[in-house]
Amino acid sequence: MKNLKKFFLVILLLIVILAIALVGYGFYLKPTYEGEQKLKNIKQETTVYFDDFGVPHIYANSQKDAMTALGYVHAQDRLWQMELMRRIAPGRLSEMFGSKLVKTDKFFAGLGIDENSEKAIARLDKKSEAYQLAMAYVDGVNQYMEEGKTPIEFQILGLKKDKFTLKDVYNIFGYMSFSFAMAQKSDPLMTDIRGKLGVDYLKDFGLDGSLGTTQIKNFDGKAIEYTEISKSVASLLENSQVPAFIGSNSWVIAPKKTKNGKVIFANDPHIAFSQPCTWYEAHIVVPDYEIYGYFLAGTPFPLLGHNHDYAYGLTMFENDDVDLFQEEENPNNKNQYKTATGFQDYTIRKKTIKVKDSSDVVLEVRETQHGPVMNDILDGIKGTKPVAMYWIYTQQKNEMLEAVYSISHSKNLDDFRKGVSLIAAPGLNVMYGDAKGNIAWNTSGKLYKLDKSVNSNFILNGANGIDDKKEFLDFSKNPHAINPSWNYVYSSNNQPEAVDGYLYPGYYLPQDRAKRISGLLEPKNNWTKGDVEQMLNDNVSNAATTIVANLISTIAVNSLSSNEKQAIEIIKKWSGSNNLKDLAPTIYNKWIYDYLKNTFQDELGETDFKMLLNTHVVKQIIENQSKNESSIWWDDVSTKDKKESRNEILNKSFHEAITALENQLGKDVNSWTWNKVHTLEHQHPLGKVAVLRGIFNVGTFEVTGSNEVISNLMFDFTDSGKYDVKAGPSTRRVIDFSDVENSESILPTGQSGNPFSKHYNDQAEMYVAGKFRKMKLNKEEIIKTSTKLVFSPK
Repeated sequence: MKNLKKFFLVILLLIVILAIALVGYGFYLKPTYEGEQKLKNIKQETTVYFDDFGVPHIYANSQKDAMTALGYVHAQDRLWQMELMRRIAPGRLSEMFGSKLVKTDKFFAGLGIDENSEKAIARLDKKSEAYQLAMAYVDGVNQYMEEGKTPIEFQILGLKKDKFTLKDVYNIFGYMSFSFAMAQKSDPLMTDIRGKLGVDYLKDFGLDGSLGTTQIKNFDGKAIEYTEISKSVASLLENSQVPAFIGSNSWVIAPKKTKNGKVIFANDPHIAFSQPCTWYEAHIVVPDYEIYGYFLAGTPFPLLGHNHDYAYGLTMFENDDVDLFQEEENPNNKNQYKTATGFQDYTIRKKTIKVKDSSDVVLEVRETQHGPVMNDILDGIKGTKPVAMYWIYTQQKNEMLEAVYSISHSKNLDDFRKGVSLIAAPGLNVMYGDAKGNIAWNTSGKLYKLDKSVNSNFILNGANGIDDKKEFLDFSKNPHAINPSWNYVYSSNNQPEAVDGYLYPGYYLPQDRAKRISGLLEPKNNWTKGDVEQMLNDNVSNAATTIVANLISTIAVNSLSSNEKQAIEIIKKWSGSNNLKDLAPTIYNKWIYDYLKNTFQDELGETDFKMLLNTHVVKQIIENQSKNESSIWWDDVSTKDKKESRNEILNKSFHEAITALENQLGKDVNSWTWNKVHTLEHQHPLGKVAVLRGIFNVGTFEVTGSNEVISNLMFDFTDSGKYDVKAGPSTRRVIDFSDVENSESILPTGQSGNPFSKHYNDQAEMYVAGKFRKMKLNKEEIIKTSTKLVFSPK
């Protein structure tokens, strides 16, 4: 008995020692937010104040010293995220995670972003301030790599710290740019629908010209299962370890519509949620420059920012900057493809992908005049006719570094627009407001016109010399609004008006958010910062109530059960809100999913239907198609000798939805609250391992909001009736130029990517509650609420 007691005492002692060791280890790995540090390549002492949310406020005597310090502190909090971000574009994730990411690496390596980055750097003016400051930032990152603590993720995965380079910076911008594109998700699916089902099935989608001016062009040859392209790309992005950029809101209110007579600026870029979260905030102050910026991991200049003089932010333009071309091979020489002037040789590019715990994979990519052949970099489309991808980002001059530098260093609106004009891709809505009272909406991207016979919503003919003919336009033709007479500008990824009679093709989102934003902005002329913050958290869908009215009109009320009658009464009275205890969103979204499934899946099949749900197209068509009595989609092609009607499909879908909710949430309709099915967990790549989930992931939280409301907390439709939030506002920012030093924002989780930092998740609960915290610019206030880290020359 005594021996048994001793045994248990020894075990208990070992557990205590292990716990103390783990706590000590976690304490050791924490970021250093105070003290003194030597730093090479700075000329004078540089002070960094970390405020109460971990935001560094960097005070230096030169921008170069400040950028070196920024690189160091950015790496201290986000080195793991930097490592992830820099690896995706060149195809180096398999080195970290093994063979399960070889497909992702093959795809991104095949796109040519890495090679494009090399060309861009070769063209850079090495004497320019943009280059010099970027290199100072890279130097700061590398100094932390050499001297700082190794992140726990590196230790778990057995990674070594390789030097950061300027090419890594460009590759991060390249991945960001690709994640904005939609053509590779939509065009193959639309082409398959046209080929398999016929042009009549596209009328509800507006792709036959009925909702625009572009006419579908006849094109022979439908041997390829084009949907494999959509499926493969969507799957790779879905399973990527790096978040994709998706959509956004922004509006800027002119002085005549604000209570205090100064510009108010609002922005909330929508990005897939991850942990660490997307943005790193930093405030830089030197004698001739100041910026409070939002930085992507591994990049030296902020994509969002403000100071005492101006503010800027972005949303996705959603213009079409990717075209897919079906090429025609030479039947006598498989190494050649057909062009309008004859056959040409493929350009061959080889790349080696290193794989953890496995042998290397050698990638061989054919390139045509349009770009890489997708068959070589995506699984599932081998042995079919080659399809090449033309992407503006890799085809046009890459001046991304100069552009972001210029935007973040502008002296006035004209200066700012010059910076925007340097961005060939991605297409962005770049919003602007300043202390002088100017407001502006600008769009970036090298825009072009196609032949009138060409519809870029489909895979194009690569050999006829017509489909690939582009008339590139001057930046002055990009949609924009500067100080409009209606005294506000806004963007929510919706279609801009025509310029010179031409509607730029794209993958625009429905007008739900746009109508809500303009509807709130238009009648009110005394806006305050508090009003705008409340508006950023608005979760009402006017479109949903319109759709509900259309759906209800078809229901045969006499045949309803008591629960079905109660559900109808609930959504009939619905205001369109998506609050935690609302019942209507639960009923509405389940009904919408079942309606979509019963309408489209019989023709498309399960795979193509799921692909449709992943496109912007499906969001566009719900309101119009659901009320179109003559839509060809209503008929269930799986039933023989019968043609279903709109009423039959919508009634069937409603009954199925209520039955499913009863099985999922119980028979009491009053318990079907939105918070039970709409939740958010911020997932870290290592959090997918069950034992590590509690260390790295943040959440789960019950959340308000929904798809296509201002508080756009997005989810995919599935059979489960659970709406796991995948993406949403990556920050919410409000800058009020009547009191700019008290402007406010919030991050989804926290400033630090280090799980042992107190700033890893200290904003998470505030975020889901719709709260804000201050972006401090006042030095006296900063010093009072901060710890102090001093860098001195080494």
